[in-house]
Amino acid sequence: MSSLWTPGGEHPVGDDQPAQQAPSDGAPAAGDEADPLAGLSSEEREQAEEMAAQMADVQRQLLAAPPETVVANHAMGLYELAAIHLSAEQPSLDAARLAIDAMTAIVEQLEGRLGEAEATLRDALGQLQMAFVQIQEQLSSPD
Repeated sequence: MSSLWTPGGEHPVGDDQPAQQAPSDGAPAAGDEADPLAGLSSEEREQAEEMAAQMADVQRQLLAAPPETVVANHAMGLYELAAIHLSAEQPSLDAARLAIDAMTAIVEQLEGRLGEAEATLRDALGQLQMAFVQIQEQLSSPD
């Protein structure tokens, strides 16, 4: 069973859901003369088909997951990005600021719509903002 990590913990994602058929987009079938995989070796074709199956599985999982959970995961990715830039040997304040601003936009603009992860996201954002100010002061103060 697959799961998505959220600030509230691991959440199972619909492996037990029936597979949904993807809408036909007019792409040629594998047996058609215009087969986009025609120039591939059998091993390369198998790899491409496996990748396509994995992508379809991820799409099914995303469809089964509550959207607020997916958005919270992305916001936590921005948290991690900012934290990495702030904790680097040579902190990058510009990179951290961009990630913090993006996370702020999500948390503030989607207030009341982020489900049970919202309080955790707000706390995490506040911690990042405080860390940013502290590191900025350390870098600007003469030693």
